Amino acid sequence: MKLQPISIFGTSSDSGKSTLSFVIAKIIQDMGYSVAPFKAQNVSNNAVVCDYGGEIAIAQHFQASVLGVKTSYHMNPILLKSGRKNSASLIIEGKVIDTTDVREYYKNLDKLKPIVSKSFKYLYEKYDSLVCEGAGSPVELNLMDKDLSNIYIATEFKTKIILVADIEKGGVFASIWGVYNLLPEELRDRVIGVVINKFRGDLTLFDKGIDIIENEFNIPVLGVLPYSPFNLGFEDSQSLKNYQQKYNKDAFKIGVIAYPTMSNYNDFEPLIADKDIYLEFISSNISLESFDKIILSGSKLVIQDLEWLKETGLFDRLKSRNKEILGICGGYQMMFNKIIDNDCIETDTPKVVEGLAFINDDIIFKKDKIVKRGEYNIFGKTLNGFEIHHGVSEKYPLFYQKDNISGTFVHGLFEDSEFLKYKENTINEFVKIMKDRLNINKIMEAINE
Repeated sequence: MKLQPISIFGTSSDSGKSTLSFVIAKIIQDMGYSVAPFKAQNVSNNAVVCDYGGEIAIAQHFQASVLGVKTSYHMNPILLKSGRKNSASLIIEGKVIDTTDVREYYKNLDKLKPIVSKSFKYLYEKYDSLVCEGAGSPVELNLMDKDLSNIYIATEFKTKIILVADIEKGGVFASIWGVYNLLPEELRDRVIGVVINKFRGDLTLFDKGIDIIENEFNIPVLGVLPYSPFNLGFEDSQSLKNYQQKYNKDAFKIGVIAYPTMSNYNDFEPLIADKDIYLEFISSNISLESFDKIILSGSKLVIQDLEWLKETGLFDRLKSRNKEILGICGGYQMMFNKIIDNDCIETDTPKVVEGLAFINDDIIFKKDKIVKRGEYNIFGKTLNGFEIHHGVSEKYPLFYQKDNISGTFVHGLFEDSEFLKYKENTINEFVKIMKDRLNINKIMEAINE
């Protein structure tokens, strides 16, 4: 039985759209329906290689993993990643198309709408329901005609709309009232209610708030969700501020270098989940001596982040370090003698940059991006991981290990069966907490109409 697709609109950025999307989708799936996540356009440096090839944003990949469904580019047909200056790396249907000026991108949105529509229709034919995550606020009035993830999807496919509001930010009543009343009338008529997210303390203290929203605003309240730390599905830099870690007193201390265009920090979720590890993100020139291990993370702009290491002084600290250093993808590339960008993948003109020189070879940036997923045998173990990179090493095409230095192009290095079990249990517990606070009957009635 087909259900009407659902759009999750935030009344602000970071309101909890990604989280509510997988919670709603999982609850519907548990009721016996087949469900898939969808986001027309995402802006994120955190991408994952799909089961069927190509790359999509981590949020949609994580949502699909919660549902146990195979991933494809249809779940996130357009992805933008940070580029040089005002440019962005444009990924369409899982493949890098070009580096485009952001203004030019918005001028060509009409050409992208059929691509978004095709992916939506493909998924909706395959699944009983789609939960479509919006982006930012749906009522940025100067951009509403350019809004693919919110306005276009909701208008084109007549989705039912759930608003989610972050009460922790303050101004929750104004944000709900403002967003609802600034929506086009056609979309207001399809708003089935609002979810209040991230409430701290006694939930009954908001009973009067519910009364105001329902009786004065005339918007049904579908639930008030408690603030609950969730150290999975890290989507953006805000995630690094919100996680909470529990660790033993004698935990192994790991420092992760968090440069400006750090990417794929979901690599570190297994480490945060491990009570025998204390993990800290480093974004300034502090001493590294207290850390048992330093990790150079992934990077969207490797050369730019390498230059940042030099400017901050962390480059010299790394050079003089004798204890463990691990590089992953972009961080791995920084460990070589030189990074050579003759094809201007990351630079305006051909450039050669001195690396940390831990590994006796050079990194050559190639136009054809390596995007692959598979089973890898590295560092004496077998793992399921993926690669996303332009840089290539002739001597060490996959990984390197000697003395205190190790590195690899492969993401997913720390995932193992123990973490996957932790992940499943954490998700199930989290969904149960949220389900108990949501009016599922009201939601199902609306999408069954």
